[in-house]
Amino acid sequence: MLTTSNEYLKVVQEINDYVNQAKYRASVGVNSEVMKTNIFIGNIIIRNSEWGNGFIDNLSKDMRIRFPGAKGYSVRNLKYMKKFAQIFQEEDVDKYGLGRITWSHHQVLMGKVSSKKEYVWYLEKTLEHGWSVDDLSSQAKSQLYERQVEANKISNFETRLPSVQNDMVLSTMKDPYMFDFINYTEDMLETDIENELVKNVTSLLMELGTGFAFMGQQYHLEVGGKDFYIDLLFYNTKLRCYVAIDLKTGEFKPEQAGKMNFYLSALDDLVKAPDDNPSVGLILCRDENRTIAEYALRDMSKPIGVSEYHLCTDLPVDLKKALPDPEEIRSRIEMKK
Repeated sequence: MLTTSNEYLKVVQEINDYVNQAKYRASVGVNSEVMKTNIFIGNIIIRNSEWGNGFIDNLSKDMRIRFPGAKGYSVRNLKYMKKFAQIFQEEDVDKYGLGRITWSHHQVLMGKVSSKKEYVWYLEKTLEHGWSVDDLSSQAKSQLYERQVEANKISNFETRLPSVQNDMVLSTMKDPYMFDFINYTEDMLETDIENELVKNVTSLLMELGTGFAFMGQQYHLEVGGKDFYIDLLFYNTKLRCYVAIDLKTGEFKPEQAGKMNFYLSALDDLVKAPDDNPSVGLILCRDENRTIAEYALRDMSKPIGVSEYHLCTDLPVDLKKALPDPEEIRSRIEMKK
């Protein structure tokens, strides 16, 4: 039962004093102080949870009376503060730089992530990519963390790349890739899907991740007087290497690894600059067939990864609704320019 005793009034005064002190400290670090204040209030709500749901309702009313010009003391926001305090301690604000993103970003993360590790990962990615609140929401809904961090990726990078480059390449690789932005029909061939990806290259680059620059479609290589063509070629400025992508509409086949191995040898000899890192290959299939792919990559001399890609028709209805359409993605990017 909610009490109306002096104990409750002391709680309100305790918050009152802390907020007034935080206003002074805010001149040094506004957003960090906001986060610390929210954790402080959240801990008080946790500490007095035995007073029941009415406590938060009354606290909301009293705090808005005490601070009539301030926003953020709604019942909904106080519940977010409680959840925030269940995840982080005040010292975590400086440790993880929680003040580097807005409270609205934090509200998105509290509603969509399941662990502190995942939470901090999205925070870092938000800073790295400059994601808006909507961008962050879309990435979390698309399960980017699961696809990029927790996915059991298929590659031979560990044995074919220096350890530093191996870690960097693996951190950019996803499984599966989400190509929900192309206009897919059942009669599409590999070249049709490839053309659609290039047509929506802005969305493609966003899905591939940071640092990718598009170098060409059906990129021409001449080897031994014969012509060869890489489906899609990119250069990654962070990895400092070329990334060749071979796109397949069916399941993975062992001979595809040999073909990619050949392409990478040619790229390293004919295109790669002396200070570039070894070129990397990525085979994208509708069905990666993990066992066959692992056998096929085992003795390849060049670094190759295999991932699935999903089209809009492959996605669950709720996930389709969560993802932005191509026009929305393009407009967001234009706004950041």
